[in-house]
Amino acid sequence: MSYGVASALQAAVYQHLSVDPALDALVGNAVYDALPIGALPPLYVVLGPENVRDASDQTGRGALHEFTISVVTESAGFATAKAAAAAISDALVDADLPLGRGALVSLNFYKAKAARVGSGDIRQINLIFRARVADDT
Repeated sequence: MSYGVASALQAAVYQHLSVDPALDALVGNAVYDALPIGALPPLYVVLGPENVRDASDQTGRGALHEFTISVVTESAGFATAKAAAAAISDALVDADLPLGRGALVSLNFYKAKAARVGSGDIRQINLIFRARVADDT
């Protein structure tokens, strides 16, 4: 197994989403790797947790990363959050992301959950993607 590609994958996903025109039209520069201190915009995207398991085989070391990207909004209803979630999915599925270490073998949408957060007006969509990476260093 190798966890060596994790940081490179996260950086590539963040960079790709940060410059995606469709997502930018919806959330502007509100794509975060970590939430900033202070007030947040009414609609934003944040990279979240990941689960990783070994995917090594006879051809070399590798891993399967399941990572979460959350869309959070204060808007009533889910329409704006779903539009941003669709832009994220469109940007990432089968994307050819260059990695600083290793190689991306595949990147696919796995599942999503849309829910209200607490009893307030916050709505959140958690998108989970699966990325298969090779790490033949």
